[in-house]
Amino acid sequence: MHRNLKSKAAAIALAVASGGIVSGLVAASFISAPANAAGMLQDVRTAIQLRLPKTPITSLNCKGFGGLCEVVSKKTLFYIDERARYLFVGRLYDMESRADLTAAKLLELNPELLVAGTAGANGRAPSNAKHAAKEPASKVPVADLTPSGAIHWGAKTGPKLIVFSDFLCSYCKQLTAELKKVRVRVEERPISIFGEKSRKLAEAVICSSDPVKALHQAYSGESLKPQKSCDISGLDANEAFARRHGFSGTPVMVRASDGAVLEGYRGAAEIRAFLSATSKGAK
Repeated sequence: MHRNLKSKAAAIALAVASGGIVSGLVAASFISAPANAAGMLQDVRTAIQLRLPKTPITSLNCKGFGGLCEVVSKKTLFYIDERARYLFVGRLYDMESRADLTAAKLLELNPELLVAGTAGANGRAPSNAKHAAKEPASKVPVADLTPSGAIHWGAKTGPKLIVFSDFLCSYCKQLTAELKKVRVRVEERPISIFGEKSRKLAEAVICSSDPVKALHQAYSGESLKPQKSCDISGLDANEAFARRHGFSGTPVMVRASDGAVLEGYRGAAEIRAFLSATSKGAK
């Protein structure tokens, strides 16, 4: 049993380095099909432990991935099929829910991840990656923002938060749920991090007869009905403002009271703390 695992686990070495996984898509036949789920989990653990003793297996989960298993090694992810035959490293998407399952897990493992980084990893936004070295502003002049180009939603009372987002950004979608928990007044300003498709979606939302409804439909992956053309100069202004102040990814939150900037996804508790620091930050 162990000798068989040793010989077939060798294929993993092409994709897994000591302490981590080489990025890219890799398929390897490394163990035979287990008799049952419990046996499969143990076989996979044994194969990796035998071949890669310095690669800890933090968790192994085979539910909810359409026949695949999710393997976590510290803050690194890779996947196998339920027969434990194929291994790959890459991004896993649920096409029905339009969810990036890999992004969700990476966010859970490391909340500080920004979409700018994941965009570069996916090759979706090479032009933005070139500007990643520009240091983002810690504060921005909110008075320079144009009235157009924004969708206002959320609580009618409470602190106001300006959010630069992309409707194709999975982190932005997750952020909407946290913003609802905090009960803030949201001024959402779309920018096209993911290119032309993002821009067309932003235009459809802005030109909708009910932009708030369209905004949530866009995040849910629903198709938006074609709209008559409208003034989209506000979207151009949003993107110019974002470039000017070094916003290379989404989401980016800006306190309306003083222009303080918070980049990346944050949970409700962090958003509350950011908003409550207004008076201190304004000194």
